[in-house]
Amino acid sequence: MSTSSPAATTPFPTPTLYAAERGLTLENVALADIATDFGTPTYVYSRAALTAAFESWRNALGGRGLVCYAVKANSNLGILSVFARLGAGFDIVSGGELARVLAAGGDAGKVVFSGVGKSRDEMRQALEAGIRCFNIESAAELDRLDAVAGELGRKAPIALRVNPDVDPKTHPYISTGLKSNKFGVAFGEALALYRRAASLPNLKVSGIACHIGSQLLDPAPVAEAAAKVLELVDQLAADGITLEHIDLGGGLGIRYRDETPPSVAEYLAPLLKVFEGRNEELCFEPGRSLVGNAGLLLTRVEYLKHGEEKNFAIVDAAMNDLARPALYDAYHEAVAVTPAGVAAQCYEIVGPICESGDFLAHDRQLALREGDLVALLSAGAYGMTMSSNYNTRPRAAEVIVDGDRVLLVRERETVAALYAGERRIDD
Repeated sequence: MSTSSPAATTPFPTPTLYAAERGLTLENVALADIATDFGTPTYVYSRAALTAAFESWRNALGGRGLVCYAVKANSNLGILSVFARLGAGFDIVSGGELARVLAAGGDAGKVVFSGVGKSRDEMRQALEAGIRCFNIESAAELDRLDAVAGELGRKAPIALRVNPDVDPKTHPYISTGLKSNKFGVAFGEALALYRRAASLPNLKVSGIACHIGSQLLDPAPVAEAAAKVLELVDQLAADGITLEHIDLGGGLGIRYRDETPPSVAEYLAPLLKVFEGRNEELCFEPGRSLVGNAGLLLTRVEYLKHGEEKNFAIVDAAMNDLARPALYDAYHEAVAVTPAGVAAQCYEIVGPICESGDFLAHDRQLALREGDLVALLSAGAYGMTMSSNYNTRPRAAEVIVDGDRVLLVRERETVAALYAGERRIDD
């Protein structure tokens, strides 16, 4: 990573974010100019970083499989359209996400539908759109999809999401492949359920899926899960059930603080070795590794409050804008956008929300004045998609920087829009 910042160890989301005369710059645009033009808080993404991240997956696969972006990581139409233009597939978990993919120009034939609670309406929507595959997570879902497909006179392509009971060694809230998790079909039940699926008239057995968790920093557990999946694939073949694709999920982690995640090529190498010489198409569903370090949250200091035990930098972003710190105790690097000309102090970076859990960063050494801008880095994944309107706070604007252009891809919400669908009682 190369920057011209004195703090060269700061995990900037992209090598093109650096300290210039006008402060931090993303690609060819000063963040201070973005704040002037669009206000704060604002999510800012780099198109170059999005493109480079996707191409790292595609190049590492070398034509061996399909990269399906996990829409839940960041579902903005601007970001989806960047990936659609690059030829990405998409991993969705709701009918709303499918609608977004199609609105962004995505190919329904490259969409896989995951999630444990698909409704009948969502199934109909996906079948009518002609998606690539449903990742089935229970016997009850299998029966429901067979019935819905029959009503429409269609055959639904399916894969079972198999739970291999492999510990991904990640945060318990984002672990998905253990026996105790709600996701997937138990490994020991999968063979019988595949036989049942093959007998149902309105289903077409297409593949198998496995996803053990997110923010993975070691490829070994994923390779272990892949080897277990391959055993099941061969058992199915012996039963006359031949699969067209194997979906190994996503999960590759990123650097937030001092993590040392493998490169995409390093992450995929042991997996590709497991499937060397196989005919099945491989499918991956990365989310965080495509968008996490391509984005930041730009916020402005409202007040500096110096207490007896702690100093607080009260900013105009809050837990409703970036929930990860409050939800996971997650770390996001906080960087002053412009030199303040004052001594650095240790600050708690907090928002205006009336909750003690409304914090964005703990114990950060920053040189700040009231009115200064702060960039919260590595915020491209699970930032805007997990935001809310708590305390009747309009959600942030979103922009994509493309060279020297700044493209507004979401207007800032207004308070009036938040209650436009509500009705008061006048009698």
